Amino acid sequence: MNKLDSAGHSIYFETQLAALTQLVETEKYSKIFVFADTHTSELCLPIFREMMADFSGFDLIETDPGEENKNIDFCIGIWKTLLDFGADRKCLMINLGGGVITDMGGFVASTYKRGIDFINIPTTLLSQVDASVGGKTGIDVDNVKNMVGTFTLPQSVFIETAFLKTLPPRELLSGFAEMIKHGLIVDRTYYNDLKNSDYLQVSAQAIYRSVEIKNEVVTEDPHEKGLRKILNYGHTIGHAVETYSLINDAKPLTHGEAIAVGMICEAFLSSKNNTLTSEELNDITAYISKTYPAYYIKEESFKQLMEFMQSDKKNENGQIMFSLLNSIGKCDYNCRVSENDILSSFAYFNKAYNEQDSKILN
Repeated sequence: MNKLDSAGHSIYFETQLAALTQLVETEKYSKIFVFADTHTSELCLPIFREMMADFSGFDLIETDPGEENKNIDFCIGIWKTLLDFGADRKCLMINLGGGVITDMGGFVASTYKRGIDFINIPTTLLSQVDASVGGKTGIDVDNVKNMVGTFTLPQSVFIETAFLKTLPPRELLSGFAEMIKHGLIVDRTYYNDLKNSDYLQVSAQAIYRSVEIKNEVVTEDPHEKGLRKILNYGHTIGHAVETYSLINDAKPLTHGEAIAVGMICEAFLSSKNNTLTSEELNDITAYISKTYPAYYIKEESFKQLMEFMQSDKKNENGQIMFSLLNSIGKCDYNCRVSENDILSSFAYFNKAYNEQDSKILN
């Protein structure tokens, strides 16, 4: 379970960064940079240094934490910093952090002087099972997630569960949503295993299986022309809810909490527009609503949510596109859904959580 081979690079598991140590010793990089946010620098950089035997041959580039900073203005600042450090095309960027860091760091590296090598070391559960794998880089534009980016593969990815010990429970729960998604779209047995597990004690084997699922999908369709679109299940509505929450809520949803909303809504759409059975819909709804804190989709937000979905980069010819379940463990893509059905999915979601008698977050 130490390595997965992906397109043009390797994903290493629980190796204490041994291959990275060897890489920086043998490759003739002119300079090495570690890119992290201030939060990760405090909590994860010491773990990185310890695994690298106190390796100090790098310059640290820091940014402020948070999705709101994943934009072109911060990228310009990072490019200027690289210039100030005299970075040429033979330097290496090590992205140490969560999905914002791997997305933005990968984008900066893939565009700086038309591309420099980069390595991803994801430090959150979400980034380990999702953002760091697959070669997507990106930044947000006008609150539209990942509107500008590239398909650029890292030199390698290193997944170490030691970094997860730095996370609060809410961040573990956020990453767990992507693991649930992987089970729903590809592997019913894995989904059932997750239902019987504890997100606070997620196993290295479960993380490996999620990465394995995503790797298999993206290897078959690296540029998201077909099959890879199934990974968007829960994300068409989920991204819109996440953006709305970030703008309007005093305590914005995490990515995983928003995707949990999206998975319930899109399970409803799967039962209306695809072959997901009512029993499977009830199963998904009950499990996710029991696992994730409640959220209420306000009626006054409906118009803005639809506008966010209309701006989604996955759309074609002005039509909102969905990936919908055929059944638990099987998924279709490029599914068209009416606006009335989308609005009905919001009502279904609110009713599901009201029946759970949960505390409303927002």
